Amino acid sequence: AKLYRREKTLTVIGGPHASSFPNDCLRFFDLVVLQCDKALIGDILGDAVEPKSIVSSGRALTDLPSVEERMPEVRASAFSRGRWSYVSTSVPLLASVGCPYTCGFCTDWNSPYALMPLDRLEADLRYVSQRLPGVKISFHDPNFAVRFDETLDVLERVPRPARSPYIMESSLSVLRGPRLQRLRDTNCIYVAPGIESWSNYSNKAGVGRKTGSQKVELVAEHLGELHTNVPGIQANFIFGVDTDEGDEPVELTKEFMRRTPFAWPVVNIPVPFGGTPLYDEHLAAGRILRSMPFTFYYFPYLVTTLNHYDPLAYYHKLNELLTYAATKKMLWQRLRTTPNWALRLLHTVRTRHAWGGIQKSRQILEMLSADSQFRAFHEGRSTALPEFYHREFERLLGPYAELLSRADRTPELPPAATVPVTA
Repeated sequence: AKLYRREKTLTVIGGPHASSFPNDCLRFFDLVVLQCDKALIGDILGDAVEPKSIVSSGRALTDLPSVEERMPEVRASAFSRGRWSYVSTSVPLLASVGCPYTCGFCTDWNSPYALMPLDRLEADLRYVSQRLPGVKISFHDPNFAVRFDETLDVLERVPRPARSPYIMESSLSVLRGPRLQRLRDTNCIYVAPGIESWSNYSNKAGVGRKTGSQKVELVAEHLGELHTNVPGIQANFIFGVDTDEGDEPVELTKEFMRRTPFAWPVVNIPVPFGGTPLYDEHLAAGRILRSMPFTFYYFPYLVTTLNHYDPLAYYHKLNELLTYAATKKMLWQRLRTTPNWALRLLHTVRTRHAWGGIQKSRQILEMLSADSQFRAFHEGRSTALPEFYHREFERLLGPYAELLSRADRTPELPPAATVPVTA
């Protein structure tokens, strides 16, 4: 974004990507903003912050502009030709910030959980229901409704016929018992819980210390109960965490998909974002591919060496898992267990889209099999970035790629546990 400060224009970056690698961001931006609030924005506009700084409010966010105040931005981003649509329009909201969990891979691992002002939430819900009736609300909370009763009390204050459909991401440990019916009654239409791994993160799934097939059994049963109250479910996984080993993670995930065909599976690759324990651990162990541009810190690119898989074996198993999830048989099972027509359409579109990721993953697998230098890079034996990634970088950035030389694409990785400047 560009921030206009008197006669000067500052190019600013903020959010999770900025907090992951702030020092590297300073190569291209005048200001890197981590935690931010209205007071910090006032300091920036008032010349209290020097350019080429990494700044943070050091405070949890306590307020945001209302939906009514943000309507010009909502119209620009979510309306089509000035009109809203039941299908494509979604209004973003935050009911809380931070997260009570300390997952080492997450950029919110050390962000304390806090509710946003409940009176503001109620006002936003009423505004959307009156001005945009029937339009979806997307809660972007890292973990929605940890303080479940307080949050759902507010949603229930909107008269039942006027309640907007909403989607959210939450841990399964929160979604239990009579709470599931409250989700249905407040018009929750989509939930995306993080299952993460069958060998770890069981506290988030609400299964105690159960792992392996026991965890599959309990989570599948839980999602079945959830599905009777919420039509749309997405299950998020990370394949390749340090406790994953052998065929078991793939076979357990396939079993889970057979048990819960109504839940769309999203398989992620571990990414060591800066400022996270995962980054610190991998950096200390020399497991980060240091010359891999940040452009590839997302699926399906592997930017580290893994604990129990060499890259060739890993991509073999990843492709097996992705292909299984996108078969015609799995699509038919999803359609059969999903009565909602919009979600049936979504399953069909996402299945077709999944093949794009599968093709890219297969391309990487083929290069690992055929190209010894490409394999040496991913095994951590070579620091020379393969030409494949230069070409892919230039394809992704299009005409803007020429603005970054090959040297500029190489990250400047910060030391472990970097502490930001607090304004």
